[in-house]
Amino acid sequence: METRKVGIIGVGHVGSHCALSMILQGACDELVLVDIEKQKAKSQAIDCMDTISFLPHRTIIKDGEIEDLTNMDIIVISVGNLTADKNRLNELKGSIETIKTFVPQIVKNGFKGIFVVITNPVDIVTYYVQKLSGFPHNRVIGTGTGLDTARLRKVLSQITNLDPRSIQAFMLGEHGDSQVANFSTATVNCKPLLEYLKENEETIGKLDLEEMEHRVSQGAWDIYAGKNCTEYGIGCTCSDLVKNIFHDEKRVIACSGYLRGEYDYEGIYIGVPAIIGRNGLEKIIELPLNEREKNKFKSSCELMSKYIDMAKEY
Repeated sequence: METRKVGIIGVGHVGSHCALSMILQGACDELVLVDIEKQKAKSQAIDCMDTISFLPHRTIIKDGEIEDLTNMDIIVISVGNLTADKNRLNELKGSIETIKTFVPQIVKNGFKGIFVVITNPVDIVTYYVQKLSGFPHNRVIGTGTGLDTARLRKVLSQITNLDPRSIQAFMLGEHGDSQVANFSTATVNCKPLLEYLKENEETIGKLDLEEMEHRVSQGAWDIYAGKNCTEYGIGCTCSDLVKNIFHDEKRVIACSGYLRGEYDYEGIYIGVPAIIGRNGLEKIIELPLNEREKNKFKSSCELMSKYIDMAKEY
């Protein structure tokens, strides 16, 4: 019988809630928490262990060092902090310098699993985790626009008064200000979103789609304004990605994947819908885009390319 093992590097607000979400959902059997502040990792592990008596499944949880992650199936990288200046791109230098201190070591120690990257700016950091590790691109995945996609479905659910699980809509591009909502192929209750909104305009009202897109892209800052962090949504985003891998679900979710000509772009990681399974990212789904969406996605890709080049200096 296989034991599903996950290591988390960085267990502040984000990493600790990734751990808690995985424990609550039974996503893994063993969890190792690592942090530069060793007492924090130890305390988070003890706190997480206190939940086990209340759950229908058992997870072994412990703190550890980088050396303890060699036999993990998945390593989640969640180091770093959200910046107060509302620009994730400004975290780039510190994030790149930090991952350089442990990614090569993990690979040298013999890790052969899958990296899941949360650290911001996530698309660029995921690119450099792949470069530093030398792993195939399918085994290095960023959470990308996974959380933004959940926020889009939440907003549409609030507007339509329908369950978000009945809404199929994706945010594409950077996990940041340049992301774009793919309204043109979104569906609600299996009906095209734009058609549904038009048919129900009398009850829903006329919507400003670009304003809705902006509302989603700025969602993190509404949360940050009151608590100086985001944690619950990204915890579930991470757990969902991990479960997809372990259960070989072959389900389409939004994440940061490496483009090889999809959407007429290549050589970068960026938020796209993809099939996730036991082998990691198994296929990128190329959605049809209207002209507005194509232009915005192109701008987002160009911005990521610019910052990838900039990070070469760090």
